[in-house]
Amino acid sequence: MNTAFHDDSNVVTLVIQHKVRANSLAGYEAWLKRTVSTARRQPGHLDVNVIRPDDGGRHFTTVVRFADASLLQAWVNSAERQALVNEVLPLLEGGDHTQVHDDPEFWFTPPSISAPQPPRWKQALLTYLVICPMTLIIPQLLAPLFVRFPHIDGMITRNLIVNLFVILPVVFFIMPWVTRRCANWLRS
Repeated sequence: MNTAFHDDSNVVTLVIQHKVRANSLAGYEAWLKRTVSTARRQPGHLDVNVIRPDDGGRHFTTVVRFADASLLQAWVNSAERQALVNEVLPLLEGGDHTQVHDDPEFWFTPPSISAPQPPRWKQALLTYLVICPMTLIIPQLLAPLFVRFPHIDGMITRNLIVNLFVILPVVFFIMPWVTRRCANWLRS
């Protein structure tokens, strides 16, 4: 794999595109589960998001984020990953396609290498529409907690707790789900 890496300490994203052979979907899903589990154990691994195809589709996109380009490079070059790639190649049409991004727009990864990045205004609007309701709802949901435990109701502590309950679901659940549901709009 000949991929250029930036030598800095920023978060980097590895985007993996696979088109699975029609008769290999079950085997691919089993391989993917093992591979995701293996990647999660790697030093510097932050998160992984698998974008599965719509009904009847065979194109899978896996987005893997690492804390540092050198840690991602170590995983990409590892014998363990090479063995996993060699194992999956017979299940694929067209091979293992990867790209590395050092930008923060990992939620908005295009569905294919040739597809353009969605316009920034669409990215901003979608992010706003997800985060704004969360910042209105979460403080209301947590209000009883702050009443019950007044010692954590200071301005900084309250903000840290509220932000935690906004950011975690947005990053791990809501934005991946919303971007899959809005993929056609993002690409139009």
